[in-house]
Amino acid sequence: MPCVAPLNTARIGQYFAFHVFGCFCYNFPMHHSLVMTLIGSDRPGLVDSVASIVAEHGGNWLESRMSRLGGQFAGIVHVAVPADKERALARALQGLDARGLTVVVHSTPQLAVVPRQTSILEIVGQDRPGIIRQISHTLAGFGVNVEELDTECASAAMSGETLFKARAVLTLPDSCNAAELRRTLEKIAADLIVEISLENIPREHHHPGRD
Repeated sequence: MPCVAPLNTARIGQYFAFHVFGCFCYNFPMHHSLVMTLIGSDRPGLVDSVASIVAEHGGNWLESRMSRLGGQFAGIVHVAVPADKERALARALQGLDARGLTVVVHSTPQLAVVPRQTSILEIVGQDRPGIIRQISHTLAGFGVNVEELDTECASAAMSGETLFKARAVLTLPDSCNAAELRRTLEKIAADLIVEISLENIPREHHHPGRD
């Protein structure tokens, strides 16, 4: 009876990787998730200065929200970076302070994916103090999480009056009574003389704790 040598699975895997992909496969380095906030006087090249440092440290730019507000450029950026380069990246980004850009880096944990009920809230009305205060207080009372919030003041087309506009992405907990929330918001809208719409969108997967 011929002697059969045991299969070397590691060798087979290397052979397959080399002949199919043209290279050997190695374990990819562990990546850490970082969220950074940044603010500085608006000028050309701010985004490039941040993006260049992230790329130099092997980071991957995942998502961001940036805007010019009151002459300042502000934003929040989510990146993934190799674990062994996290500290060096943070130091390099903080070095931008000498060039007028303040960057604060936060390390974020990997979160489990869970289903969520998401709604879109839109507000339009004559500008006045306290609109966001009353709306946000009501949402907090129902346990609703504000995921995104965009607001602006603009001139009305016909009257020229200043209009306040807001759009928010909300996450509703299972314990939230959506019908009661809608009625409460409509009452506030009548008191503030603004128009409010609340629209549910299909459930999707969500990383809890993102705000």
